[in-house]
Amino acid sequence: MIAKLYWRVSVFVLALVPLLHLFWGAINEQLGADPGKALVDSLGSWALLYLLACLSMTPLRKMTGWAGWQLVRRQLGLWSFTAGCLHVLAYLFFLLGWQWGALSAELAQRPYIAVGALAWMLLLLLALTSTRASQRWLGKNWRRLHRTIYLILPLVLLHMLWVVRADWGEWLAYALVGGLLLILRIPAVAMPLRLMRDVWK
Repeated sequence: MIAKLYWRVSVFVLALVPLLHLFWGAINEQLGADPGKALVDSLGSWALLYLLACLSMTPLRKMTGWAGWQLVRRQLGLWSFTAGCLHVLAYLFFLLGWQWGALSAELAQRPYIAVGALAWMLLLLLALTSTRASQRWLGKNWRRLHRTIYLILPLVLLHMLWVVRADWGEWLAYALVGGLLLILRIPAVAMPLRLMRDVWK
C-alpha cells in the first residue's frame, strides 16, 4: 500500500510541476510576444505527452514484468484529460475571448478545431468512466470503450499537424513515438516484449 501511494504521489508531483511552471511563465510574461497562443499550444503538447506516457505503461509492463507501471496508467490518462481541458479553456479565453458564436464558426470553418473537439470529447468519456464503479457497471464493454484511446491518439496527432503546419520537427517526434506505441499493441509485435522479461530478470 505504501509503495503504491509513493508511486502515485511521485507521478502526481512530476505531472503537476510542468503545468505550474507553464502558468508561472505566463503570469511573468515569459512566453514570448503572444503568451496566450503559446500557452494554448504548450498545454496541447503536454496533453499529448501525458497521453503518450499513459500508452507506454502497458508495453513497459510487458517488457519488464513489473506491475508498477500499471499503477499510474489511469492517473496519466487523467492528467492528459486535465491538460486537454486547460488547453480548451485557454483557447476559449485567449483566442476566442469567450465568444461562443465564434466557436461554432471555428468548428465549421477550421477542420482541425473539430478534430480536436472530437478527441477532447472522447477523452471526457474515458475520464468519466475511469472509476472502478464504471468498470463494474459496464462489464466487458468497459474495455471496449477504453480502447478508443487508440483512436484518440491519431486524432490528437492530426489536430496538432494542422496547427503546426510547416513546423514538423516536434510533431514528427510525437508521431514516431505514438506510431511505435500503437504498433506494439499488435499481438505479433507484443510477443517479443514478453520474451524480453527474461533479460530484465
